[in-house]
Amino acid sequence: MITTEIKNKIAEAIRAARTNYPSDAKHAASLGVTTSAYSSIKNGQTERVLSDGNWMSIARKLGVNLRGGIEWKAAKTETFKYITTQLEFIQERGLSGLLCDLPNIGKTFTARHYVKTHPNAVYIDCSQVKTKLKLVRKIATEFGSNTRGSYSDVYADLVFYLRSIDTPLIILDEAGDLQYEAFLELKALWNATERCCAWYMMGADGLKAKINRSIECNKVGYAEMFSRYGDRYSRITPDDGREREAFLKEQARVVAKVNAPEGTDIGVIVRKSAGGLRRVYTEIEKLKMA
Repeated sequence: MITTEIKNKIAEAIRAARTNYPSDAKHAASLGVTTSAYSSIKNGQTERVLSDGNWMSIARKLGVNLRGGIEWKAAKTETFKYITTQLEFIQERGLSGLLCDLPNIGKTFTARHYVKTHPNAVYIDCSQVKTKLKLVRKIATEFGSNTRGSYSDVYADLVFYLRSIDTPLIILDEAGDLQYEAFLELKALWNATERCCAWYMMGADGLKAKINRSIECNKVGYAEMFSRYGDRYSRITPDDGREREAFLKEQARVVAKVNAPEGTDIGVIVRKSAGGLRRVYTEIEKLKMA
């Protein structure tokens, strides 16, 4: 059973996320709750408003930490600054971008942080919605658009909504996991929302290889998709091995300095992590939980 303390923590996250939506109704729809339940939570009522399953679903959507883990602060790494600058630029202008780079450098963290602080921006983990149907319904859900009825109705309502709001942005993470039909549908959505909606596709080097291979094999849709996303791959990490190693270690140092307990030997964390940010988190978690 979910305790009152946990419900209050989730309710606080709901109130914090409200600023990214144009209305209570849209925010309620994105969370999968009725407007009456949403209003009750907004006014401080948490008991007998939602089922435990609903509370857990909302906690998952908003990234609420329920297991008492450490508070993680955003560090202004080069990855964080680069991606944030790109996202702000394309969102303001309704453009598109494509980032392919190493894993474990902070791409996902930055994207999730961005949507929490910018209205009309949504984050989609494509590894969880690989098919066309799941992808479009997920995007519609995140915006609070209609998700009921036939697929064609959901699609049409989503396009209408994206064309009616100010500077929407859709971030597609782990895009290399999408099935072929989903890629084709992204092209259709791009066409239907050209200059009205910004798109940002992210993935590791495998996404770049997949796109290049598909273009070389003349697979329908990939050349057009690549063109719509700027005809280029953005990258943050240096190509040179030594420069890349120094870059990753500096990122680890910046993150550790912001998040490690006072008095921690930052150099030890950097050496243990070898520049991997997930290992930095693990090492700092050990220190804070000790």
